[in-house]
Amino acid sequence: MSIIGDLLIGDRQLRGEQGEIRAIEAATGKPLEPVFGGASRAQMEEACRLAALAFNPYRHQSPEARALFLETIAENILELGEALIERCMAETGLPRGRLEGERGRTVGQLRLFATVVRDGNYLDLRVDPALPERKPLPRVDLRLRNIPLGPVVVFGASNFPLAFSVAGGDTASALAAGCPVIVKAHSAHPGTSALVGQAVQQAVAACDMPEGVFSLLFAQDREIAQALVADRRMKAVGFTGSRGGGIALMRTAAARPEPIPVYAEMSSINPVLLLPGALAERGAAIGRAFVGALTLGAGQFCTNPGLILAEEGPGLDGFLQAAAESLAAAAAATMLTPGIHQAYCTGVAKLARHAEVTTIGLGLEGATNQGQAGLFSTTAMAFLAHPELQEEVFGAAGLVVRAGSAKELQAKLKPQIKKTQPYSKLIAHRGIWVEPSLLAEIEYRTKSAEGKVRHPFYKGLREDL
Repeated sequence: MSIIGDLLIGDRQLRGEQGEIRAIEAATGKPLEPVFGGASRAQMEEACRLAALAFNPYRHQSPEARALFLETIAENILELGEALIERCMAETGLPRGRLEGERGRTVGQLRLFATVVRDGNYLDLRVDPALPERKPLPRVDLRLRNIPLGPVVVFGASNFPLAFSVAGGDTASALAAGCPVIVKAHSAHPGTSALVGQAVQQAVAACDMPEGVFSLLFAQDREIAQALVADRRMKAVGFTGSRGGGIALMRTAAARPEPIPVYAEMSSINPVLLLPGALAERGAAIGRAFVGALTLGAGQFCTNPGLILAEEGPGLDGFLQAAAESLAAAAAATMLTPGIHQAYCTGVAKLARHAEVTTIGLGLEGATNQGQAGLFSTTAMAFLAHPELQEEVFGAAGLVVRAGSAKELQAKLKPQIKKTQPYSKLIAHRGIWVEPSLLAEIEYRTKSAEGKVRHPFYKGLREDL
């Protein structure tokens, strides 16, 4: 199957009318063919129109028909063979073994959801038959089931070009539930996205699914992404990516006349707690193993251990020494895109020159688009006082926060202790009360039968109180 640079809107392949997008070979920085056309606002709205028209006929497809559709997508992806793996390697710099495993995961997800659709338990069917003779009032027949709500927008991830992209878990789950999908492809790997998109489009035709059940758009213009989420015909969003991008989409979704959910997996610094007992027993071994986790996949996994919290002492010193020695031999790895590499280098440079940060160790220098691993250290007080140290550096960089002893911490907390509760309505639970330095607003969505609040929703810090 050849790679085309067109949008896939319903059953058509159309040239994008707004700007051009070009894939970059991760290892060399050289442009790859073909050139992809970005979607215009009119083309985006056509995809939304077709998805809305496809919803009712698609949701009423039999479970077997939908399951077969998912399995056909899986088979079509496998039939892409080497062309998919080689293009993905070129666009992302990820190794063959990783991508072959990710392809297997993608296909496995599709087949798993096919099994779930056939099983039917996800519908959560409940039937309470009528009780016409019930006193004092009769009960009507009550039936409950989960139903699809409408078209879903999926944003492809940069670091998982297959499993969290065009036919990844978000797309598979939406199609399984009976929802049409519009995918906004990630600009880091448009060729990979195009190949998988064509596999899905062919499955739509082969399984006689309604036109509009799947569309694939390319766009660098953020306005297209925001417009997709704002479109009244879209009923949910799946997103994997940066915190800034995810929050921007969440705000758009929340500001709609009909707010919709955004299922977002966003960036994280993934704090790791190193307890004193473990450090005393095997601190050096943990340090060596930590470097392996830090540098895995050039540090571009969402589970990358970017923040380490530990108490000062000989155990931590042993961990840091072993980590620095292992890091010195760690080869630089190709990062996903030149933009991601540049952002990583900028983040590492900020850490290295920060007045409250010490460089523990660096990995080997790399070539074009390769990230040099780094490990840095700061104190707990400095970490709390400087919000910039709490920001993620996406890549193989870690920050160790060195806390003082428990006695030192207690000395800092004791002045904050209050003898009385800071609440007008006293709480029966016994505990130690401290003067809050930060106030947050929490909204509870429901109450239990016992009158207890449930489903807390964090709304943000209150700086006005």
